[in-house]
Amino acid sequence: MSNEVYDLLIIGGGITGAALLYQTASFTDIQSIGLLEKYAAPARVNSLASNNSQTLHCGDIETNYSLEKALKVQRAAAMLARYCLGQPDKDHLIFRYPKMVLGVGAHECALLRERFTQLSPHYPRLRLLDLKAIARIEPTVATGPDGKLRQEELLALGSSDEYTAVDFEAAARSFVRQAQHIDGKAIDVRYNQQVQRIHIEDGCFLVETASACFRSRSLVVCAGGHSLKLAQDLGYGLDYSCLPVAGSYYFTPQILNGKVYTVQNDKLPFAAIHGDPDVQVPGKTRFGPTALILPILERYNYRTLPDFLRVFRFDRRVARVLWDLFKVPDIRNYMLKNILFEIPIIRKWLFLRDARKIVPGLRYRDLEFAHKVGGIRPQLIDKPNMKLLMGEAKIDTGIGAIFNMTPSPGGTSCLENAEQDMRTIAAFLGARIDEESFRRTLCEAD
Repeated sequence: MSNEVYDLLIIGGGITGAALLYQTASFTDIQSIGLLEKYAAPARVNSLASNNSQTLHCGDIETNYSLEKALKVQRAAAMLARYCLGQPDKDHLIFRYPKMVLGVGAHECALLRERFTQLSPHYPRLRLLDLKAIARIEPTVATGPDGKLRQEELLALGSSDEYTAVDFEAAARSFVRQAQHIDGKAIDVRYNQQVQRIHIEDGCFLVETASACFRSRSLVVCAGGHSLKLAQDLGYGLDYSCLPVAGSYYFTPQILNGKVYTVQNDKLPFAAIHGDPDVQVPGKTRFGPTALILPILERYNYRTLPDFLRVFRFDRRVARVLWDLFKVPDIRNYMLKNILFEIPIIRKWLFLRDARKIVPGLRYRDLEFAHKVGGIRPQLIDKPNMKLLMGEAKIDTGIGAIFNMTPSPGGTSCLENAEQDMRTIAAFLGARIDEESFRRTLCEAD
């Protein structure tokens, strides 16, 4: 057992945990902070560059966001962009690409016109793009297989000169590195420490791994679906079940200049297909994601099956939620199609039909299934209310322990989520926050 008692112990070295380590080390007078990561380096699961869409979500092209949600996301994105642009290695952290959300057909185009009217006062760089404007930015989107302009009604919302992509893996490493170089703080980062159990003893949280036991006055767990399992060890979150949704992707040659999203189907609780440049694979465009429910908590890691079974907590209420989802034709057809997306040969033909909404001239031979690419999003099922919860999932115990399951929207919200946890933990510990330094570093616009 470690003799040291941390003021704060963070479990999970992905983008969310790393951002909290950076913020609490930089802007509070919390003196002793530890971070435990199960792998040999930060960001090896969902924050890994290959396991997410690398998108800096700003709220302007995400058609499933309300105005309130969009503005909240806009602030989170601005914080992360400001941090990345202030680093000497910024060119490895944040990237400029054109971006747009594409509307095809009268209904989707009308929706985008309405959304532009609502959002444009808050997003001065957002433009309503007609067919010719789309063709200037993304020629393969605006033209059909014959090379002529598409005949169906086409409209897009987007911009051509913004930072739109982040390497969240590199950003997580940067957060950890920054925290470790702050003078006057005891920052202890431990790798290869898989947490097995958490319990409370003598007013401290005791965190057990295979090789050690750590003690802390406060605790924040940022471990995806594993967070729910650890919360339930302490008796919290017992009314939740976890439904892991996995995403897969396809590579094509570089046929897009930037990010092209499609209008979200309101009946589907899953992300709509989009095409993106891959910041770590030059010369390729990545299309996806598909959505498949898998009984594991980490993609391609079937050793997490036992942990899934512990947090799934299947009963009649979970069955009712799954049945209610399956009864909706759009959801049922989508789920069945995504099962077929995992079958070799068939999957390429099926995915090609969807991808051609973005690039009509895309060919079968252009598609290549992206092996070992894609992560898992742990969605929670609220068992008492028998409904699937979309968006952010967090359990604040009120006793100095916080469990983060699913940040929304993904890595973009890392600094905003860290701010919430920093304020909660600082209040619990009676610590001071340097508000001026926090505002000047992360919140002031250039």
